[in-house]
Amino acid sequence: MGRPPILPKKKKDGWYIEVRNKGAKSGLILIRDSYEAMMQASRQYQTTKDVIILGEHKSGKRVEDSLKKEAKKKKEKEKEKAA
Repeated sequence: MGRPPILPKKKKDGWYIEVRNKGAKSGLILIRDSYEAMMQASRQYQTTKDVIILGEHKSGKRVEDSLKKEAKKKKEKEKEKAA
């Protein structure tokens, strides 16, 4: 038997931020339940750390990415109708 395949981990629902030491390449990813809690955590860490806001995730996918894809598809359909 071979080694079992490794699947990427699915992200839980919530708001994500990454907290790094200044100048570091990687850091910790923190999950918060609400936007307000995420912003409070980012304000708390921003004085001593680099904070990167990763955004909201639902069903293992980033919410903003899916909204951008839907808008792009809508524009393509409008162009096809106009042509």
